[in-house]
Amino acid sequence: MKRLCVFCGSAPGASERYAEAAAEVGRALARRGVGLVYGGASIGTMGIVADAALTAGGEVIGVVPVALVEREVAHRGLTELIVVDGMHARKARMTELSDAFLALPGGYGTLDELFEALTWSQLGIHAHPVGLWDVGGYWSPLLTLLDAMVREGFLHPANRARLTSGDALEPLLDALLAG
Repeated sequence: MKRLCVFCGSAPGASERYAEAAAEVGRALARRGVGLVYGGASIGTMGIVADAALTAGGEVIGVVPVALVEREVAHRGLTELIVVDGMHARKARMTELSDAFLALPGGYGTLDELFEALTWSQLGIHAHPVGLWDVGGYWSPLLTLLDAMVREGFLHPANRARLTSGDALEPLLDALLAG
């Protein structure tokens, strides 16, 4: 694997553990020689994961819509910053650049990116592994919902299995990198 796309927040979250997790991801990718692709911001856990990867000597590619560059949230110290027209173009470009996806705790944007990656996988648009790091149980309610969707007949078990989740980073990265 050459690059992993990380979906995470433009905010740091209410607990320090989210910032620590983002930094751990950045360092782990650099240590493994895996490039980071992410949303290109300098703020929140997005900025933290990028800075940690850069500090550890890793490649970091940010993909940011022009509207966010204009708001001055684009990270200016990346290996490469790609500016695109909008959010749809951002997600498409991140998919082109990546071999797998990993979602960390975040908000609407993180959910949007995660579910689009899963939907595109389900539709055969890409075959990249998709992972979810359940830091401190953050994603537990979502995982419960996905299981309910299977139980209620709205999500096929094979499509539910497209999402790999775990509460420890290294085994999760191993699974994504092997996929």
